[in-house]
Amino acid sequence: MTGSSPRPPISPAATSAPGPPFIQVPPCAAEGAPSPVRATGRTLRWGIVSTGSVAELVAHDLLMLEDAQLVGVSSRDAARAAGFAGRYGAPRSYGDSGGVPGHGHLFADPDVEVVYIATPHGQHYEVARAALEAGKHVLCEKSLTINAAESAELVQLARTRGLFLMEAVWTRFLPAIHRALAVIRSGELGEVAWLHADLGFPAAQDPRWRLWDPAAGGGALLDLAVYPLTWAVGILGFPQSAQAAGWLNHDGVDPQEAITLTYPGGRQAQLMASLVGSCPRNATVSCTGGWLRTGDPLHNPPLLEIHPVGAEDRVERFEPVGHNYAYELRETTRCIQEGLQQSPTMPWDHTLATMRLFDGLRAQLGLKYPNDHHH
Repeated sequence: MTGSSPRPPISPAATSAPGPPFIQVPPCAAEGAPSPVRATGRTLRWGIVSTGSVAELVAHDLLMLEDAQLVGVSSRDAARAAGFAGRYGAPRSYGDSGGVPGHGHLFADPDVEVVYIATPHGQHYEVARAALEAGKHVLCEKSLTINAAESAELVQLARTRGLFLMEAVWTRFLPAIHRALAVIRSGELGEVAWLHADLGFPAAQDPRWRLWDPAAGGGALLDLAVYPLTWAVGILGFPQSAQAAGWLNHDGVDPQEAITLTYPGGRQAQLMASLVGSCPRNATVSCTGGWLRTGDPLHNPPLLEIHPVGAEDRVERFEPVGHNYAYELRETTRCIQEGLQQSPTMPWDHTLATMRLFDGLRAQLGLKYPNDHHH
């Protein structure tokens, strides 16, 4: 844009909240809201698919909810399912048997109303589809599927069946992110110029681990990039264009990528996702009148640093509720109790827009998954 005159600065009045925020504040994260463990209606009966580390954390928080009851757990391995069920007081557990996968037995259980799916990404489509076809409401770990075509099919199935379906991007439901968005929208820091967000850790390079397995949808993009992206989307919306620079290992998995998003008026977001490097794991929002930075990790920030130009810096801290999955569980529960099929905070069109964005970035990186050929 050489030769063009610089844009005039926008007055503070013009930056303060024109219309609703792009990521809508869920009732559980509104200022002064009751604890997310407090009941919002009738008790829902839950099933959990998979017994990995994230499922453990979510199960712990689910038990805190006054209107949740864990009735069943499934795993491919019956002993693992039984152990998990025992730890969290679920009366039933299911493993693969009689040619039927453990989740198939769980979905056949008439007492289960809603399921939380925590399998590797590459299995999400198949498992969530089976759950919806069995008439169960679905909360499915991010990314909802491994490509936009699979996600669109699940959305259509949920719509047709009249069932609730949500991608479990827990960060969207936390008070910390909505407080950060409110500070930015208030105009206190001026106009947003650019944003940087990074998430990464050196992951042990075991090709059998889901993070390094192409069939599981392994790699940095699907596992990590959604969290830096959540900050970009919350503050600037979905981008006009997106560029990815990265590399693939000998198994065709992406260990790391840098993603540049461009927006109207010259604003930019730079996202970093890595399975090879340690990093600060925070988001920084640069504005014309100051800057804001999250604590570590950006997907569950314990604090926000706010640095206005010409005024005193401050730190705002946030106390977790359990492991903080209680917020997405509360919103899922509220929506089902109220007969909603999608959450206004994590609507289907945002999931589909994210998957289309990731499909485009994967094309730039030459990144393919076995599931891509199924559709």
